[in-house]
Amino acid sequence: MMETAYHKPVLLTESVTGLQIKPKSVYVDATFGGGGHSKEILNQLDSQSKLFAFDQDQDAQQNTIDDSRFTLIPQNFKHLKRFLRFYKIDKVDGVLADLGVSSHQFNTPDRGFSIRYDGPLDMRMNTLQLTSAKDVVNEYTASALADIFFNYGDLRNARSIANFIVDNRTSEIKTTEQLRTLLVGFLPQGNENKVLAKIYQALRIEVNDEVQVLKDFLVQCKDIIKVGGRLSVISYHSIEDRLVKRFIQNGNFDNEPEKDVFGNTTQFFKKCGGLQAPSDEEIKRNNRARSAKLRIAERI
Repeated sequence: MMETAYHKPVLLTESVTGLQIKPKSVYVDATFGGGGHSKEILNQLDSQSKLFAFDQDQDAQQNTIDDSRFTLIPQNFKHLKRFLRFYKIDKVDGVLADLGVSSHQFNTPDRGFSIRYDGPLDMRMNTLQLTSAKDVVNEYTASALADIFFNYGDLRNARSIANFIVDNRTSEIKTTEQLRTLLVGFLPQGNENKVLAKIYQALRIEVNDEVQVLKDFLVQCKDIIKVGGRLSVISYHSIEDRLVKRFIQNGNFDNEPEKDVFGNTTQFFKKCGGLQAPSDEEIKRNNRARSAKLRIAERI
C-alpha cells in the first residue's frame, strides 16, 4: 500500500479498483491530500489519459505530482464542473473522493482539528477563508450552536452544551484547550474524547460547510461522469454516508426517489456491489481507517 508522511490513503486498492480504469480516459481525484489515491490512479493510466485533482488546502498543494498526465487544481471540489470546463473537459470516466480529514491536518496543532493537541480554534480546510471555529464558538447564537451539535455531532444534550457556551463566553474562547476546559462538565469520565470528538466534528462540518459542499459535488458528478463511468466515495461518518447512499439510490438527498409526470423514477447511478469497509489488517496499520465506508456507483 502506498503511504506518505502526509497521509495514509484509506481503502486505496478498493476505491481505485472500483473506478474500472480504462485506456484513453479522464479521471478526477476530488480530494488530493497527500496524493496517495492520485498516485495509484496514475499507476494504472496509459500515456494518453489524464488525471485532474482538487484540493483547497494550501498544505496539500505542496504534494503536487510531476507527471504530464496530472493537473492539480487548488480549489474546493464543489467547483468541479467550473474548473474542468476551464480545462475544456465536459465529461470524465470516473471520480474518486476521500471525504476524510488528512493525517497531516490532524497532526498539525496549529490547524485545530485534533482533540489531542492544544491549538487555535481554527478547523479551516482552506486557511484563506475567513470563518474559523473560533468565530462559530464565539459568535453563533445558542440556537444555532445547538442545531450544529445536534445535526452534525448527534449530541442529545446539544442545547445544554450550546447554552453553557453562550452563558460562559465572557472572554473570547481562542484555543482548543480553552474549549475543552469550559466543557469539562459535559465530558463523562472515561468517555471524554468520544464526546469531545463529536463536538469537534460538528464545528468542523459547520466551518467548512461540508454538508452543502458534498451535495453540490454529488449533483455535479451526475453531469460530468459519462454513462458507464464510475463514482467512488469514501466517507467517515453517518451524515456523509447517508447523503452518498441516498443520492446513489434515489438521485436526491431524501428518502424517496423523485418521479416525473409519468411516474418514472429519476436515478442517475446504480450501485456496484455493497458497502465496503477496511479490513482488520488495514485498521491495525491505520487506526483512522476504522470508520471509513466505501460506496461505488456507475452512471446510467
